[in-house]
Amino acid sequence: MASFGWKRKIGEKVSKATSQQFEAEAADDKDLADDDAANWVHATKRRKKILVEDCVKKSKELKDEGANLAEKRRYREAIQKWDKALQLTPEDATLYEMKSQVLMSLHEMFPAVHAAEMAVQRNPRSWDAWQTLGRAQLGLGEIALAIRSFQVSLHIFPMNPEVWKEDLSWARKLHEQQKATKTEAVQALAKEKELSQESIPDYDFESDEIVAVCAAIAEKEKALSAAKTVVIVSASGTVETVTEKENCPTAPDETLFIRAR
Repeated sequence: MASFGWKRKIGEKVSKATSQQFEAEAADDKDLADDDAANWVHATKRRKKILVEDCVKKSKELKDEGANLAEKRRYREAIQKWDKALQLTPEDATLYEMKSQVLMSLHEMFPAVHAAEMAVQRNPRSWDAWQTLGRAQLGLGEIALAIRSFQVSLHIFPMNPEVWKEDLSWARKLHEQQKATKTEAVQALAKEKELSQESIPDYDFESDEIVAVCAAIAEKEKALSAAKTVVIVSASGTVETVTEKENCPTAPDETLFIRAR
């Protein structure tokens, strides 16, 4: 009977040379795999870079086409071009700012303000985006907001004469007119309220004249209540006016007359 013993470990009889050759081949395979992974990552980044460059290039072409259309007053077509460009480069603040200008030309003030706000969000350092936002807000009657936007534009570019002499000056003039109009309205309302609250003249209801008038009215009402006038139409068509007294014992025969008051 064979004696029981521990099993030998796998690979115990493998020679040292064979083991070293195996390790070397495994290292080469690992290096090759690492190189393939690195090449794949590099290729992916390169493709992404090329795609971004293509998007930027195509967006610029669409932007220029839209600008040419806007110069020809073909505003709707220009907006369509810029919307396509925004799908490629959604962070381009210039596209939103140009779109806002065209929308103002179409008198669409709410979309114009929204587009200008998007431009400011994407590039808060763009003085022309703040200027366009101020003009759009002015178109909506938001004078105080427009003044603030023009001030921010000047803070970014203090030497801009257009914003200083035209936009901000006009906005401040409108603001003064608005304040004057509000003041006049408040004063008119206060005057109207004051007139409505004026006290009623104090009449002397116990004077001799008032007492005499009241007595005359009472006598007239008493006479009218004592006598009643009746219009009587006979069967033959004769019309007669009769004054009835309160103590009248009898009344006309209703079978012979038609009685109307």
